[in-house]
Amino acid sequence: MPGLRKYERNKKSGGRFVQLHEWLMCSEAWKSMKSGPRALSVEIKRRYNGRNNGEIVLSHRQAAVLLNAHRNTVGAWFNELLERGLIELATGPCLGVNGSGSASQWRLTEEKTSDGLPATRKFWSWCGKSD
Repeated sequence: MPGLRKYERNKKSGGRFVQLHEWLMCSEAWKSMKSGPRALSVEIKRRYNGRNNGEIVLSHRQAAVLLNAHRNTVGAWFNELLERGLIELATGPCLGVNGSGSASQWRLTEEKTSDGLPATRKFWSWCGKSD
């Protein structure tokens, strides 16, 4: 297999995967969420490689294409994940002087950050809106 690194050639796993922990899916923040924000959460986790938490790049437009949704809809999904404490904004989007911009960088609260800070797991303290 020409495209694989030396240590990947003999692996039996068959490729990359996204891990959803049982304790995350048992949290009230996850259980009460609709399918759109859940799918967005999986797409963000898909970009996490074990070393880049806090540097996960995903723009609204990229997410809209990946999830087959409008970018305004995806914006509301990002806000819901932020409200529930599943993700944090590490670096906001920026339009540079020359017109080329950079997308937002996200942090998963369930994992430690790339600079060694522990996981905050803010979603555990989320409770639904009281009407």
